[in-house]
Amino acid sequence: QVQLVESGGGLVQPGGSLRLSCAASGSIFNIKTMGWYRQAPGKERELVASIVSDGVVYYADSVKGRFTISRDNAKNTVYLQMNSLKPEDTDVYYCKIRGNRASWSATVYDHWGQGTQVTVSS
Repeated sequence: QVQLVESGGGLVQPGGSLRLSCAASGSIFNIKTMGWYRQAPGKERELVASIVSDGVVYYADSVKGRFTISRDNAKNTVYLQMNSLKPEDTDVYYCKIRGNRASWSATVYDHWGQGTQVTVSS
């Protein structure tokens, strides 16, 4: 059983900052990729940022220069530092972690958090 716990969402004014965290526990090993997605009502889930094992990162054009993704492998945790927030950043943010369910397994699974609300409004 794998559990992902998200935290850090909330209400901020435009130009403010938030730091999201997502910690995985349980039967997850050899984490390959960690990422953050966001989804507004009626919209498709959108990749915001991801980071792979070698440290290569990806950012959606809409957040480049404002958001920073990082990971702590010892804690099985991924972070998203969000600066200069805009109203259009308002969404539910979901973390995803890809890894094995046993240290000896080569089978990879994606695990999703339940989402945390980010609201940017004056």
